[in-house]
Amino acid sequence: MKSSFESKPFSALVLAADRHDGDAVATAAGVDCKALATVGGIPMVRRVTSTLRSSHLVERITLIGPTRALLRQEPQVETWLKAGEIHWLSHANSPSASAALGLEAEDPTQPVLLTTADHALLTPDMVDYFLTEARRSGCDFVVGVARLETVKARFPGNRRTAIKLQDGPFCGCNLFAFMTERGHQLAPFWRRIEQERKRPWRVITGALGWTAVLRYLAGTLTLEQALSRLSHKLDMRIGAVVLPFAEAAVDVDTPADRQLVETILAERNRAEAAHY
Repeated sequence: MKSSFESKPFSALVLAADRHDGDAVATAAGVDCKALATVGGIPMVRRVTSTLRSSHLVERITLIGPTRALLRQEPQVETWLKAGEIHWLSHANSPSASAALGLEAEDPTQPVLLTTADHALLTPDMVDYFLTEARRSGCDFVVGVARLETVKARFPGNRRTAIKLQDGPFCGCNLFAFMTERGHQLAPFWRRIEQERKRPWRVITGALGWTAVLRYLAGTLTLEQALSRLSHKLDMRIGAVVLPFAEAAVDVDTPADRQLVETILAERNRAEAAHY
């Protein structure tokens, strides 16, 4: 018999509010919120929402932030919201707190995908690959990662934050799956990760102990070992899906990232035009 998280479709939460006032991407794009910045002529929040709507595995979509007043500046998203085709929640004072609010609003037995509105290169294929593998994992919580070498091969001039592991390094992909009721309870640890996201060794020290952090610094800790120790520490099954898509590791944190995404989308359009 299949477990509930293997058979149920996913809800998707999209973190769409700015981390702080005066976001550099929003300022450069001349908009009031980063999620409204366009890439390829389309606001990022609409791109991500449209991608999730096209996924075979996502049934319900909720935007967490920005304000409804700001979202009214994006007519297509506003149409979806008014029609009840997608939903909205007010954001909290940080992404992790916003994620916690979103999870609290969901059925605790519902598998939930969490991503961000600045994941402008996200495609339905990436979403379905990640969620299919997350289901197969049998884990309570699953994170999406890509190998740094995969990202560098596709984008040699682009710098990405990576976690140094023996079988890595790995880049985060802003894809997280809360698969079970136990997985839904990960919000406090999520907040710690958010606070130290540019210094992952601090999270490893607190969660796994000094032996693990020394192995991490020496480059001898594998992804499987790290996840196993973390699972034991948090009393839940934590897994990772290694995505084969370099684009999955590219989000729009800076104006330079936005320009990179514009270039990639232009390449996609040319390739699609040549195909037809």
